[in-house]
Amino acid sequence: MSDTHSPPSRASLAELLLLASVFVIAACGLVYELAAGALASYLLGDSVLQFSTVIGVYLFAMGLGSWLSRFVERQLVGVFLQVELLVGVIGGLMPAALFAVHSLLPPGEGAPFRVLLYGLVLLVGTLVGLEIPLVMRILKRHFSARYGLKDLVSQVLTFDYLGALLVALAFPLVLVPQLGLVRTGVAFGLLNVGVAVWALWLFRADLRALPSHVAACVLSALLLLAALLGADHLTTWAEDRFYGEHIVFKQSSVYQRIVVTDGHAGTRLFLNGNLQFHSKDEYRYHEALVQPAMAAHGAPKRVLVLGGGDGMAVREILKYPSVEQVTLVELDPLMTSLFRDNPKLAALNAHALSSPKLRIVNADAFGWLEQQTEVFDVIVIDFPDPSNFALGKLYTASFYDLVDQHLSAGGYAVVQTTSPLIARRSFWTVVATVESTGLTATPYHAHVPSFGEWGFVLASRRPFRLPTQFPPGLRFVSASSLPALLDFPPDMARVPAEVNRLSNQVLVQTFEEEWGKVH
Repeated sequence: MSDTHSPPSRASLAELLLLASVFVIAACGLVYELAAGALASYLLGDSVLQFSTVIGVYLFAMGLGSWLSRFVERQLVGVFLQVELLVGVIGGLMPAALFAVHSLLPPGEGAPFRVLLYGLVLLVGTLVGLEIPLVMRILKRHFSARYGLKDLVSQVLTFDYLGALLVALAFPLVLVPQLGLVRTGVAFGLLNVGVAVWALWLFRADLRALPSHVAACVLSALLLLAALLGADHLTTWAEDRFYGEHIVFKQSSVYQRIVVTDGHAGTRLFLNGNLQFHSKDEYRYHEALVQPAMAAHGAPKRVLVLGGGDGMAVREILKYPSVEQVTLVELDPLMTSLFRDNPKLAALNAHALSSPKLRIVNADAFGWLEQQTEVFDVIVIDFPDPSNFALGKLYTASFYDLVDQHLSAGGYAVVQTTSPLIARRSFWTVVATVESTGLTATPYHAHVPSFGEWGFVLASRRPFRLPTQFPPGLRFVSASSLPALLDFPPDMARVPAEVNRLSNQVLVQTFEEEWGKVH
């Protein structure tokens, strides 16, 4: 009688490990693709264009690698092992290399970085494209009695897609927030080396020059382990060079990379590498954003802030004694906790995020407005610029229709609206979009040294009337200076602009074109 509980045969174990390697290979390959796309967006501008281009080049390279696999006729296991080590080392170190090179380049010199970026994407994608065809041929050659072509393709692709699914979920939710891009790349590079090691063990009897393969595996593993240990030092060095000041806080949340620097001139906040405020002149921006709408209303009681997780806009709102409740809707809980709990940053917003009048909601503003019925006297919209479609939807006619539904009859909404000087068409696109909802749009601008000329749009159901009184202690906005903010010189005057809709998102493309000329 046969023993039904006997351990699996060597062949069964080999099959299991090879199929598991497909899972790991797919996971690693997708991590390198996502890391390259994230770095391109982070270092070259948070743009759909960057992500789309990286993915397109990577997929092309995978196709090229699959085609090249046809020319591998001998020593399949040896070639597969070499490919795994190359993928692990090059793909694993790619984020670190890109960070380092970008930090060494002078500002504005993006061409060498792009050459390196797309060269590495092409190389890694080609190597990844070689992997699956080689695994399928190894399985077919060594276990031909157990696999027909149909079963072989089904098994391999199933594990391939499962690995990709796992990483697609884990990359934004776990890997980047917990490990960061550099350590994530290195960790998955080590997984590729692990695949090479178990391929070495499984097929050691079939390999020529076994000591050379063993040495290559050991050297690759040691190199990646050293990179893993030094990842934090490399990231710190690269970001110190990139930002040019001492970094006092840096962390990647599920939504963005948050960096706070502190220099002799003051504190600066960066989101995904883009400056959000400088403490030396942020009062100009936030007074211009908040004060005209609040003062024009006269006695606002209920105020809504969309975005603005740094609490600066809330600080300006709380200068009005009539305010009974402020609701702050900020997507990223890390932002609100940082600017509430960090003593230095909380001092910048005068501890506004700890006010008993404040209610903090960490949610997507678009979805939150769709689910609520509350009405507000003033709505302050302080989102990052529309550099991608996720942000662009917050500048569409559909979004401003939602804002209109939550605005009281005599209320005002105000939108930060990029630079009318640098991004002229973008600015007037927002104005046209607000007007398309039936609201009256009142555009104005202010000079903020850290940004240059910056634009804002007031939206209301009634014409805007210049307020005559403001709270005491303001440093920039006053009844006498406000009329000048509404005057647009010829180089910022209105130009024809299309309405930004969810169906076209023209603002994202226009914004990319105009700001791209600056960099």
